[in-house]
Amino acid sequence: MSNTTAVDRTAAIALAEMREFGEEPSRIGDARCAELQELVHRQLELIGEDPLREGLVKTPLRVSRSMAWLTRGYDMNVADVVGDAVFEESHESMVMVRDIEVYSMCEHHMLPFFGRAHIAYIPNGKIVGLSKLPRIVEVFARRLQVQERLTEQVAAAVEDVLNPIGVGVVVEAWHLCMMMRGVQKQNSRTVTSSLKGAFRDDARTRDEFLRLAYSSTAGA
Repeated sequence: MSNTTAVDRTAAIALAEMREFGEEPSRIGDARCAELQELVHRQLELIGEDPLREGLVKTPLRVSRSMAWLTRGYDMNVADVVGDAVFEESHESMVMVRDIEVYSMCEHHMLPFFGRAHIAYIPNGKIVGLSKLPRIVEVFARRLQVQERLTEQVAAAVEDVLNPIGVGVVVEAWHLCMMMRGVQKQNSRTVTSSLKGAFRDDARTRDEFLRLAYSSTAGA
């Protein structure tokens, strides 16, 4: 078997493994994927590893595929993920989806942060399919982020889509840049919120939303 054939076969196997775990390589394209693999190879050398040893031979390819998946939010937009799932509806009470899983990467250290988001809005003649709220979170979470901006972006997106009477978003997350390095505080949790319209201006609406959001963590 020629060296080129062996390399192609190794790449094909690794690609099959990536797809098995839902990692889609197409976003960054073959050329950039190859360049990223070279950078990962050099990174392994710089930290004192041997990128040619058995356990690391396919690591550059795996990392490139993984990064394509973890940052796929750059190729997503709110209009596409919501589609036509906005409906005329006279419902006037709060709509809330709680405990939406959030996985993102800190833009300062490129380490993961993870947690959950709680989103609520008061309709103003329109509602959105419930599954679209987690999809909106994915648009912004699957990028290099800071939690504060992520929270605000999600709230602004819901406001743009529905023009509701009010929107509230709370995100609770654990940051590996605090847990694995630096202060190494494993039990610290960061909480951010964005309140718009009635959620900001009406104390009773705000209190109801925050009570419902934080009740999800009772006993956690």
